[in-house]
Amino acid sequence: MTTKTSFTLHTLASTLLLVSLGSQAAGFAISDDDFPPRNEAREKLGKFLMFDKILSGNKNDSCATCHSPLTGLTDWLALPVGEGGAGLGPYRNTGTGAAAIKERVPRNAPHVFNLGAHEFDKMFLDGRVAKDPNAPSGFATPAGDDLPAGLDSALAAQAMFPVTSPTEMAGQAGENSIADATAAGNLAGPDGVWEQLAKRLREIPEYVDLFKAAFDDINTAEDISYVHAANAIAAFESAAWRCTDSPFDRYLQKYDAGEDPTSAVSPDALQGGILFYTKAGCASCHSGKFLTDQQFHAIGVPQIGPGKGDNQAGYSDGHDDFGREQVSGDSADRYKFRTPSLRQVAQTGPWGHDGAFSTLEGMVRHHLDAVASLNSYDPSQLKLPSRTDLNAQDLVVQNDATRRKGIEDAIEIAPVSLSDKEVSQIVTFLHALTDQSCIDLSSTVPNRVPSGLAVFD
Repeated sequence: MTTKTSFTLHTLASTLLLVSLGSQAAGFAISDDDFPPRNEAREKLGKFLMFDKILSGNKNDSCATCHSPLTGLTDWLALPVGEGGAGLGPYRNTGTGAAAIKERVPRNAPHVFNLGAHEFDKMFLDGRVAKDPNAPSGFATPAGDDLPAGLDSALAAQAMFPVTSPTEMAGQAGENSIADATAAGNLAGPDGVWEQLAKRLREIPEYVDLFKAAFDDINTAEDISYVHAANAIAAFESAAWRCTDSPFDRYLQKYDAGEDPTSAVSPDALQGGILFYTKAGCASCHSGKFLTDQQFHAIGVPQIGPGKGDNQAGYSDGHDDFGREQVSGDSADRYKFRTPSLRQVAQTGPWGHDGAFSTLEGMVRHHLDAVASLNSYDPSQLKLPSRTDLNAQDLVVQNDATRRKGIEDAIEIAPVSLSDKEVSQIVTFLHALTDQSCIDLSSTVPNRVPSGLAVFD
């Protein structure tokens, strides 16, 4: 094939991709207007807080333990090893002795890329934190009316909750006073989780100065609340981990500027994009600027791990995870999970609400025939630190034909027939959603934190 012919086909593919995008193409590129204004003082404070173990009950892990810039803002494990573990990312272990973890965190650690954008009004895989103008705080959350007012965004509201989870950051009852408050359901009271954490921060002079610089309503240490901390963490995440200069972004920017966008992406990525928006049906859920419809869908990902305390009829071990139903109370939402944004998706495995798939291609192929994939799942791909008692929980649901059938019956995506080449092209397109400047995020890691605790184990 001549170079001229190759160029012509590439140009044709580019035109087909624009046609596939349809009305979305114009103005589809991400801009500063999609994000809140920056606040450098809050970002500086939030950077320290994100990495400071002072926010965990036993002072042994931080927000960044499971959302590390060194591991794609996740941990590269199927299920996180939270409070009590040791190490970072795929090298993290389950801990030793009395401090060892009691169970795995039951869902995969979602990445944080671009979550500061205005359109992200729901957080967590089940959407249990969401903007709600009818709620006193402006957000519907597990805390109900106890959630304090003053949170800037859904991302900030989300930051209120990992510190209340025994498996993530709080620790187990009897280990520390924050864990005890969590066990008692005391989040917002005088000795609640959030007040105790704010008290810790008030006792560190450097933090007091940082809070004063970041917030006009803080004049003394006593003015500091955990809401301020959550807003600062969100400000940092929004600014530091905005990643919107991928080849696909440059393609859209060129189109918006009236230029030929063809050179921005490879021929295979173009073909993959066409498939994504047409034959493969990916864009039926992965739509919009951030490639998510922000809704909830049941796609039959195998159930891995300890579960979320749910039980199909006839069971009582709590190893099921009903997903969105836990929030809505509607059985029609059973096994539905929030559509993730696909930006930086190649960086953020394992994939699925519980990290069941260890390769991006495997996740794509699951979508082609979810029923067959669910029932032929190979658990050897799981990326989990081994421990006998934890291993015994990992496949309880998946190995039970009755429970597996419950997941199967909820699947809402129809089979799609694609060739191996077409699958490869879709994967190539997904890689074209990667902003290369966000591969190495080590510059967003502080070399120390004001508490004096170690940044990493």
